[in-house]
Amino acid sequence: MEAHYYNVEVNWNTERKGMMCSPELNRDAGSCIEVATPPEFPKGIPGIWSPEHLFTAAVSSCLMTTFLAIAENSKLSFESFSCSSKGKLEQVDGKFMMSEILLTPTVTITDEKDRERAERVLQKSEAACLISNSVKSKVIMIPIIKVIGH
Repeated sequence: MEAHYYNVEVNWNTERKGMMCSPELNRDAGSCIEVATPPEFPKGIPGIWSPEHLFTAAVSSCLMTTFLAIAENSKLSFESFSCSSKGKLEQVDGKFMMSEILLTPTVTITDEKDRERAERVLQKSEAACLISNSVKSKVIMIPIIKVIGH
């Protein structure tokens, strides 16, 4: 596969915030995102997406999209997928870094016989996630498989 490129533009607005857009996405559809310094830092602004949230979201959303592809290829039948994620920011060797991402995906299936396959698909998804493979943060996954009866 040849290289793909994803373009993002960030423009400062005021204080510690700006607007992030991609020329590849439809701006008229509201695809731009307001970004700001998080409130844990001086002059940070609460309630706005921060680079730290976006970093954590990139890992989490990559797990989901990878899971969807692998589940389809594995013919895994499931009712729902959701994932909670928590990014850990800390100082390491005098530098701030996102040192760890904790992923808690939940897959709901309808038949107990699919539990092991669902767990395998999640493990394969975490191992194949290109964002997880691209960062030096430790990525920890704690999968949850729920079975619902019909």
